[in-house]
Amino acid sequence: MTVAKQDVRTLAETARTASRALSIAPTRQKDEALRSMARHLRAAATSILAANAEDVAAARSAGKNASFVDRLLLDPQRLESMARAVEAVANLEDPVGEVTEDWKRPNGLKIRKVRLPLGVVLMIYESRPNVTSDAAALCLKSGNAVLLRGGSESARSNQAIAEALRQGLVEAGLPEHSIQMVPAGERESLLELLKLEGLIDLCIPRGGEGLIRFVAENARIPVVKHYKGVCHVYVHEAADLDMATRITVNAKASRPGVCNAAECLLVDRAVAERFLPMVGRALADKKVELRGCPTTVALLSRAGVPVKPAAEDDYGQEFLDLILAVRVVKDLDAALAHVGRYGSEHTEAIVTEDTEAASRFTREVTASGVMWNASTRFNDGGELGLGAEIGISTSRLHAFGPMGLRELTSQKYVVHGTGQVR
Repeated sequence: MTVAKQDVRTLAETARTASRALSIAPTRQKDEALRSMARHLRAAATSILAANAEDVAAARSAGKNASFVDRLLLDPQRLESMARAVEAVANLEDPVGEVTEDWKRPNGLKIRKVRLPLGVVLMIYESRPNVTSDAAALCLKSGNAVLLRGGSESARSNQAIAEALRQGLVEAGLPEHSIQMVPAGERESLLELLKLEGLIDLCIPRGGEGLIRFVAENARIPVVKHYKGVCHVYVHEAADLDMATRITVNAKASRPGVCNAAECLLVDRAVAERFLPMVGRALADKKVELRGCPTTVALLSRAGVPVKPAAEDDYGQEFLDLILAVRVVKDLDAALAHVGRYGSEHTEAIVTEDTEAASRFTREVTASGVMWNASTRFNDGGELGLGAEIGISTSRLHAFGPMGLRELTSQKYVVHGTGQVR
């Protein structure tokens, strides 16, 4: 066994030991640890931001685009948001020990279903250093130890954040190995992690398509995929067009490099002539490049809005940039067919005042989040009231959508008898 393989196995073994202590830690102690972690994040702001500045400088020198840099970048406001997210998790109800169902059998047995931690979670992610604190907080509150393997592009930032979190853990008397950074390095060590059945209970990969496929193809442990977000906004013929413009601009341009940003706009033919010039100008003001179907190109060109002809592979593309594919569709059926063909089951939105159309869309679309008259950007753990999130699962087992505390638990049956035998 190489040194790299031995090192990651040791990390997993110490995480397994820590998970046993965490699984029985009282809520009060976990919450104290989380609040201490938030304090240490704020206290370490100077060192964290300095480390992040080095990562950002390296990314720019490597020619990374603006959206990539934005995902990587920390500033005082974003760091404060990270600390507040950790505190928000402390304020959430502890799922461990929650009784979700109970009933009594004819023979007198009393049965309960009770939540318990998963054990050890392996988080593999790219670019975004805020994932380090979000994942650590959620795993801690749900009684799980976590191994964090960020990308090399954010290694300095992640290490500085993890050190602050570790200090908070120790201050509250919880095992310091409850949260561990796995050094970003060769794929050999990652392959070894993915083989550690019995030590790691769940892997959650967040990143590009290549990373997700690599993990899914090589893992011997369960994997919940945080896959790409090909998200659509569909403007129905009964839409409030001012509302539709606001939603489209927000869904695409508020933060284009994240997975819940819109990548395609679908517009009913009945309103295309009125709506496309409106939304086109608003998107042009945000520097969004539009790639449209022939009808879109004709309508926007006539209105003096810059647009390029869309290639077929622009539909179904996760741009993660200020680029938006646009297609005019005949009706709701055509929109549903397009989403079914090109969507990634991440987030889909309809804008309409027609309740029946909205009901059909929300019922027939399969996605982890389906929005009616709201931006795709709301498919987010914090926005949905889950506190932070560890990812947005596009798998349907065992979680679908933003993964908060309850999605990091399993359930066991507790059976209370009075001497019954079978």
